[in-house]
Amino acid sequence: MRKADRLFQLVNLIRTHQPITAQQLAERIGVSIRTIYRYIDDISISGIPIYGEPGVGYAMDENFELPPLTLNQDELAALMLGMEMLSRSTGDDLAQAAKTLLSKIEAALPSRTLKPIHTPIQALANILNDQTLKHWNNLYRAIQQQKAVKIVYFSLNEQLSERIIFPLGLFYWGEKWIVGTWCVLRNSYRDFRVDRIQNLDKADNVESPGQEISLEAYTHFNAEAWRIAKLSSLH
Repeated sequence: MRKADRLFQLVNLIRTHQPITAQQLAERIGVSIRTIYRYIDDISISGIPIYGEPGVGYAMDENFELPPLTLNQDELAALMLGMEMLSRSTGDDLAQAAKTLLSKIEAALPSRTLKPIHTPIQALANILNDQTLKHWNNLYRAIQQQKAVKIVYFSLNEQLSERIIFPLGLFYWGEKWIVGTWCVLRNSYRDFRVDRIQNLDKADNVESPGQEISLEAYTHFNAEAWRIAKLSSLH
């Protein structure tokens, strides 16, 4: 958990359970008492009124409230639709995170606010087919861990090939997910349609190429390729 998240959690714990001791806070957050003291100092410096009384614990000004996140109706509809679409168009990890976030948003809404189930704009169909879903999670984890994977790929020309790739990003293009990669075989950046990957396995002990590869470099490579192709079409 990031420090900023711990500080936010700390403020909410004090607001909810005041007075509360440093020992209790340390146990709830999972850090040392010394760390709690440092966090309290950080929060106090930021202007949040926290008070400590020896033998009693920490408390806050009873009139203090964190500023609420206010959204207008269009912003709320866009947020809920985005989370619902995400829950239906990605692998298990992000889909579950989107569902959890959507439930948190709904729980925090005032009773007079339009609930997600009653919005006039909803995503009702699952965007991923079984073949795409099968490999989406593994590609997503490989991107996070900066690991290579081995794929068996069925091209649009109906040719099977084995590739070792370093996945760099997942991109949604009109009902199809594309994984942008560094392809070891071609020694260059290449795109692969996720739904055309027939098999995917870990590729252990694969060294990174000598040159630096990154999502930024991949994006620049594609932009340059598109620019050249556009210029060629004009001649």
